[in-house]
Amino acid sequence: MLTMKDIVREGHPVLRQKANEVALPPTEADIHTLRSMIEFVMNSQNPEIAAQYELRPGIGLAAPQIGVPKRMIAVHVADHDGKLYSYALFNPKIVSHSVERSYLSGGEGCLSVDRAVSGYVPRYARITVKATTVDGEEVKLRLKGLPAIVFQHEIDHLNGVMFYDHINQDDPFAIPENATPLER
Repeated sequence: MLTMKDIVREGHPVLRQKANEVALPPTEADIHTLRSMIEFVMNSQNPEIAAQYELRPGIGLAAPQIGVPKRMIAVHVADHDGKLYSYALFNPKIVSHSVERSYLSGGEGCLSVDRAVSGYVPRYARITVKATTVDGEEVKLRLKGLPAIVFQHEIDHLNGVMFYDHINQDDPFAIPENATPLER
């Protein structure tokens, strides 16, 4: 079982490198890693398990965050209507996105960042992602709202990009152009 001691923190070089594609079909080791990642995210949202193992709550995790430079992400998040998006994915890729932007009004956080980073993180309001599930199924996901933001955050990790790289350094709370705020 993954715990916070398995999460690499900012400054670790793996967080700044481009992750490698996962050869499909995946190896048993890759499947095990990805299943462990989704289990961690789900456990981190369970108050009893999170308290027992001192897990910080998270809604997404990318393989580089556990020191594995491979294109794998795990997301477990509900949208504003309560619809659950729970995915463990190999080789996720954004294949299209909206012109419109959105951002979380409270900013973003990251399991690999142990400090608060203030500022708005502009994201695409809507995206379409293609990927392969941990069970080998090819999926095409149309996402908006918080799930779209979470997927972009995790896919950024696969490209060596941290969320705060998107924040306007001169004016962190400048409203991003053509963007709508989202409450979390």
